[in-house]
Amino acid sequence: MARVISLYFPRWPTDRIRKAGADGTPPPEKPMVVISRSGSKRTVCAADDAARKLGLRVGMPASKAQALVADLAMYDADPVGDLAALDKMALWMLRQYSPVVAMDGADGLVLDTEGADHLQGGEELMLSGMVNRLRGVGVTARAAVADTWGAAHAIARLTSAEWTVVPVAGTAKAVLGLPIVCLRLAPETINGLRVLGIDTVGQLSAMPRAPLTLRFGPEVGRRLDQLFGRVAEPIDPIRSLEIVGVSRPFSEPIGAAETIAKYVGRLVVQLCAELETRGLGVRRADLIVHRVDNTIQAVRAGLAKPVRDDKRLTRLLTDRIEKIDPGFGIEKLSLVAVWAEPLEEKQQSSSLIEETVVDVTPLVDVLGNRGQRIYRIAPVSSDVPERSFRRVGPMSKETGIDWPTNWPRPSRLFAKPEEIEVMNVLPDSPPRTMTWRGKRRRIVRGDGPERVFGEWWLRDAELHAVRDYYVVEDEGGERFWVYRAGDGVDTTTGSHRWFIHGIFG
Repeated sequence: MARVISLYFPRWPTDRIRKAGADGTPPPEKPMVVISRSGSKRTVCAADDAARKLGLRVGMPASKAQALVADLAMYDADPVGDLAALDKMALWMLRQYSPVVAMDGADGLVLDTEGADHLQGGEELMLSGMVNRLRGVGVTARAAVADTWGAAHAIARLTSAEWTVVPVAGTAKAVLGLPIVCLRLAPETINGLRVLGIDTVGQLSAMPRAPLTLRFGPEVGRRLDQLFGRVAEPIDPIRSLEIVGVSRPFSEPIGAAETIAKYVGRLVVQLCAELETRGLGVRRADLIVHRVDNTIQAVRAGLAKPVRDDKRLTRLLTDRIEKIDPGFGIEKLSLVAVWAEPLEEKQQSSSLIEETVVDVTPLVDVLGNRGQRIYRIAPVSSDVPERSFRRVGPMSKETGIDWPTNWPRPSRLFAKPEEIEVMNVLPDSPPRTMTWRGKRRRIVRGDGPERVFGEWWLRDAELHAVRDYYVVEDEGGERFWVYRAGDGVDTTTGSHRWFIHGIFG
């Protein structure tokens, strides 16, 4: 079943201006509004969060807004610039998240995530990742995923949650209580329905269809059917002229898995040939399936590094053919390299002794396209253990930073240190006993302390912070990495409580 994401930008005009970073752009804490003109009339058409907190609202006269806020930053509306920036955002979403992305009005995007959400770890991680990444670049967003475009559009705009996942087949329960404004009907139609006492989707869906059609036309019934998924609402995906793609229409619809696989293989060969002429390799490829009922399905394949290996790419795509529902038949297949990078051909070694280089990227690609979250750990220049590493892509280049070798590190480091009770001799002796998770252990060996100082240049609170780490071994032979918060003498350096931070294998 198709799943659709609606991404709504409630502050897009003001966010776009700040994101552009033009000279004189006010900081986020200073109120800012965007002004539209209609003849001699000037009104507020967008306001950021700081302006709204001061009582400014969309539709307010510009003169009244200036009177309420003395140092108000005001910009003229630029709908063309807003749409151009939204188009760029859509292309970025196409590359990062979904094969099918389209504009959803002047303040949102719609994405068909079928066949792509597994690359992001599931729908919830996909939505939260979108919202958080956009917040990181100064764009306020709300996202919702549902079975239909209409339901996702309504929930993203009429709920306050940053992201919402509507369960499969849960559309009716999620939208029946929403106001009828969510149906994307003309304002005069909304006002006419309200005159009849109809305020919610549930009330409208319970009305007889014939009188509604007679009075308001077929649009009310069509929007209701789209909302509940009784009528398809196809998404026409955007495409950039720079994106490399090939397609194959069929005079007779196809549907058998073997036939689909055969033509996918041919399209991959054509795509690789086109990429070769441009010196590119594909990092992310989308197979777009156009069905005869005017609906679109998509399958996405991601690669750890750019390649032009037709056999490898064919395998990744055909592995997911079972996700395609041909319905009454497929009339067209399109294969698009939405993410391509320069690919340099490597010269074969001429040495007498050939070096064997094991390339694990094919395995990484297979596991990644099956929904596995693959990464490796890279060192970071930090003495604080929990900050001394980070997750990177499985095939990321080396950073040039080495792991510390002067002191041993545990094979398992806890995400959060756990407090323990110890008996020891201050200030520098390792614990004699420790109680962890209700079990008392007698320590027979200990090594340390290794003193770790706080990173005062990053956090003022760590100016005097100190940790003393010890490697200890209990009578059962288990080895632990424990530390005392503080130097054991001065309480300004820490609480002098003890914690276990890791276990040696």
